[in-house]
Amino acid sequence: MKLELLHEKAAENAKETPILFVHGKWHAAWCWREHFMPCFAQKGYDAYALSLRGHGGSEGHERLRWHSIADYVEDVAWAVRQIGKPPILVGHSMGGFIVQKYLEAHHEIPAAVLLTPVPYYGLWQSTWQVFRRHPLIVLRVLVTMRLYPVVETPQLAREGLFSKDLPAEALETYHRQLQDESFRAYLDELGLNLVRPRRVKTPLMVIGAENDAVVPLKTIRDTARAYRTEAIILPGLAHDSMLDPQWQVVADRILGWLTERGL
Repeated sequence: MKLELLHEKAAENAKETPILFVHGKWHAAWCWREHFMPCFAQKGYDAYALSLRGHGGSEGHERLRWHSIADYVEDVAWAVRQIGKPPILVGHSMGGFIVQKYLEAHHEIPAAVLLTPVPYYGLWQSTWQVFRRHPLIVLRVLVTMRLYPVVETPQLAREGLFSKDLPAEALETYHRQLQDESFRAYLDELGLNLVRPRRVKTPLMVIGAENDAVVPLKTIRDTARAYRTEAIILPGLAHDSMLDPQWQVVADRILGWLTERGL
């Protein structure tokens, strides 16, 4: 299966370790190209962003509903092989869950960042959080086995993913690129294929956003605790923190942590 893997070369003085960004639900590699890939390339990282199967420019759209978390983990493994050396992994939301699943079996990765991640124990609390606001939408998701209703209008997308101060033009641009998501992967995140944190040996940074309407801050702290670290909660940001007007704050915290680790 042909997958989309974007690459932005380090501007100068390339670091030895590249970085691979893994997107979450409804997104594709495009969400990293907006800010993070240029930023990290400017700081000396060969920056890559993967579109999981059925997303963006990757093949597999016709079977999107049935792609599993295990399939997505295979996609990350493919991308790592294409890069040719173990990269730093950065996973957002579902991408953070996928990164955790990848690290269960692959211990050569030097470091990983979980950005507003789905917690290792699944999506029940997030589902309840959305259900309280929009019960009929959640029922539509369950009946149709499609997750797009959660973000099908710019207003819903802003409520769930984006900051209130994101300019309307940017909201429209980002919303046009959102897409449906795998229902099978959602079931995996509910309980069919959860993470076993004790198998993860990689140093992890866990970042939450104060105004996240999708992933409760409690689950961010639970995830950090499971990996014997402390969650970093960034004030004023929303779930899509890599596209937030304050995205530079997020990037700087990640860059600082990597510098501390000699990466």
